[in-house]
Amino acid sequence: MSEQRQMLADTADRLFADARTTPRVEGFDAALWQQVVEMGLPQMLVPEEQGGAGGDWEDAGAVLHALGYHGAPIPLAESLIAAQLAAEAGLDLPPGAVSIATRVEGRVEQAGASFTGSLHGVPWGRHADTVLAVVSGHTMLLRRADATSVRNAHNLADEPRDDLDFSSTPIISGPSRDASLPSRLLALARCAQISGALEAALHKSVEYAQTRKQFGRAIGQFQAVQQQLAQFGAEVAAAMCATRAACRAATRGDASFQIAAAKLRCNLAIGFATSTAHQVHAAIGFTREFDLRQSTQRLWSWRTEGGNDRAWADVLGAQVCARGADHFWADLTARDDAVSLS
Repeated sequence: MSEQRQMLADTADRLFADARTTPRVEGFDAALWQQVVEMGLPQMLVPEEQGGAGGDWEDAGAVLHALGYHGAPIPLAESLIAAQLAAEAGLDLPPGAVSIATRVEGRVEQAGASFTGSLHGVPWGRHADTVLAVVSGHTMLLRRADATSVRNAHNLADEPRDDLDFSSTPIISGPSRDASLPSRLLALARCAQISGALEAALHKSVEYAQTRKQFGRAIGQFQAVQQQLAQFGAEVAAAMCATRAACRAATRGDASFQIAAAKLRCNLAIGFATSTAHQVHAAIGFTREFDLRQSTQRLWSWRTEGGNDRAWADVLGAQVCARGADHFWADLTARDDAVSLS
């Protein structure tokens, strides 16, 4: 990691850590969001000539890792993606919080001037002033205030995942080069958040194992617990490595293969990691007052967001089959996805 990127990651980590010193905010932390906006983080992926920070997905990955580590309840991942897609479509985002919709039912009408339909499971939908979605070759911006109805829902971690309905609603639209790009970028963002939450769960588990005593000694001194935590660490390292490779590929250009591999690898890590974390903590880890759930409930939720295990396994399998068996080993050894964990 470059010195500049490390400074960015450290700054984000301190910001999100400081927010946790205040009483835990459920749903949406408006004060933290205002700080994030003032720092310009939502514009990180927008080119400098368009008023952004001119960063890349490796920068974004470092910040989103910290976001996931601390479980900060703000739509930063969604805003980063929306800002990038809007910039690519030549659209100016209006002020306020922005989210994205990857599950869209409806149609663009009047030559791209209005939209009728529904946006399902919009992250932070009730708190977003604007929602970006891609449909029928259009990248469109809709105002939440123009929705005919907003049906509030949430994921297992109490993060808003709302449904918004629109009827002949005026939109701002531009061209879209890839209808599947919002979903892929959301999957990449979730990978970075997952790797952060996995690392947080590991640190909490190690700390608890060092302090919790059973039969006169810390449970972390028992070989069985040590073996579980060592394997837990390996799963976290694999998820982080795959995520960083995907972020680097996204910075270079087409990263469909790397994102699919990273999301699948992160999803696979969640099962073992969360079960181990709760085994180490025993029943106390499930209580609402205990901090572990802030990581594990988000991990269980994010596992299906941006594509579940089966979906990304199908994507990888389709790409490998399309190339054919004769190309498999050559393609595998030619990849440069592996990155250092340092």
